[in-house]
Amino acid sequence: MNAGRSGRFSAARVGTLALYALCAMLLAACGAAGDDGFQGYVEGEFVNVAGPLGGRLEHLAVKRGDEVQAGASLYALEAVSESAAVREAQAQLDVARARLADLKLGRRAPEQAVTQAQIAQAEADAARAATQLARDEKQLRAGGVSQAQVDDDRAALDAARARLAQFRGELAVARLPSRADQIRAQAALVDAAEAALAQANWQLARKTVAATLAGRVTDTLFREGEWVPAGGPVVRMLPPGNIKLRFFVPEAVVGSLKVGRALAVRCDGCGADIPATLSYVSSQAEFTPPVIYSNEMRSKLVFMIEARPAPDQATRLHPGQPVSVLLK
Repeated sequence: MNAGRSGRFSAARVGTLALYALCAMLLAACGAAGDDGFQGYVEGEFVNVAGPLGGRLEHLAVKRGDEVQAGASLYALEAVSESAAVREAQAQLDVARARLADLKLGRRAPEQAVTQAQIAQAEADAARAATQLARDEKQLRAGGVSQAQVDDDRAALDAARARLAQFRGELAVARLPSRADQIRAQAALVDAAEAALAQANWQLARKTVAATLAGRVTDTLFREGEWVPAGGPVVRMLPPGNIKLRFFVPEAVVGSLKVGRALAVRCDGCGADIPATLSYVSSQAEFTPPVIYSNEMRSKLVFMIEARPAPDQATRLHPGQPVSVLLK
């Protein structure tokens, strides 16, 4: 058992040493500066475009390799449910607004006309009661009627006048809007309906996804007809501003490098040099061979450097492409 473990340990150790040796050669190659500058490569910070809602992919508007502008439509998910929700929310808002307008107007004109007719009848009854009272008072003085009859006439006139005052009050109330608290409550319902409509419209808009940045479509991850989960990326893009360069410089050079320094980039088949700007200097050193640090090994230290090509020139570079970086 011990011999088996020892054999496996020795094989693993040999593999580890071989891996260290390979890394050492790569870092040494990247950190070496020849006539063509420091050797490096291009990296891309890809953007996975996704939406917050899921659904069946109904339309894919782009394909791999397309160059798209900001705001261009990328894909659309089926939106039958969301469209129905928008129509429902709009109908509920219309009802709430109509109810609020009705509360502010008071009763309808036909309803007020009924009350006005009742007022007219009450006025006629009061006039007739007043006439009857005046006639019976004359008869009372002449001895033609009793005092009880006159008292009944006076009570009938008072009742007719009371009914007239009641109908006039009802008409005044009918012409007024509803109470302030009822109007405020209905206004709150209108606000809630507007918020529900806004939410429904937001969800419907999220079913169509557009590019927020210009760039190249590097891959599409779903096909039309497939189900896309909520938050699942459908399109992968590489904006020009997300293309960067990575190279390594020795310890003797890193002290002279500052962020913002101008660089020149060369690559096979790229033609003229591509201008770039140094964007990052690593604060941690790496060793080219797997050795323990000593003052004699300073020449083996390398530092990772990153740079950004000029935005209008970045599309000439491709992730994984080897380049040479010249310091200016």
